[in-house]
Amino acid sequence: MTTAPPTAPPPEATLLTQFTALDTATVSDALDACGLPPGQGGLRPMWGRPRVAGFAVTVALEPLADGPTGAHIHTEAIATAGPYDVMVVANGGRTDVSSWGGILSLGASVRSVRGVVTDGACRDVAQARDLHFPVFARARVPATARGRLRQRSTGEPVALGEVTVHPGDVVLADEDGVVIVPRDRAPQVLETAQRLADRETAIEADVRAGIPLPQAMRDARLAGTETPR
Repeated sequence: MTTAPPTAPPPEATLLTQFTALDTATVSDALDACGLPPGQGGLRPMWGRPRVAGFAVTVALEPLADGPTGAHIHTEAIATAGPYDVMVVANGGRTDVSSWGGILSLGASVRSVRGVVTDGACRDVAQARDLHFPVFARARVPATARGRLRQRSTGEPVALGEVTVHPGDVVLADEDGVVIVPRDRAPQVLETAQRLADRETAIEADVRAGIPLPQAMRDARLAGTETPR
């Protein structure tokens, strides 16, 4: 019986694997070099030290005023998300009400979603931790979204802090914060970030070898105008 050759991973998976090998600081530097908005802080992992890279599935929330509440927030977006995706929630940075909770973490985990970044607060952190589901948020709060928030849109561009996130953009999050890479610029940013990472590795090797720090950290070298030795 002939064994079928292993199937090569799709290009999307390869792209995300390459971004996952980098950190947000390096990718932020690459975004600067490419004339794009840099990374942002204040969006912290709510448990552990995860590093997550995925394609943005966007949801925008708004305060609940008069009128119908609509479907439960996030449920439709989670139902269509998959193993290459990261949920991105726009909630204007509010920290007085949760914009993500435990049942949502469970639902996303079942769909093999890679994590969530919410511009607001979350709750049920212990449940997310038990599920090994990465949650990046601005704060923790026990107050429910029920009766306080409703979903304004899904699958549309949203604001994450000072950055506009389009569906399908690359999202990378770790202990330092979050970077957003426009999907059509992802190959350029990735190549630049990998080059910067190689330079930093060479500089660190020089420092460990005893080369004085001012010499190792030459401005031209850090700027990328010299080739590492």
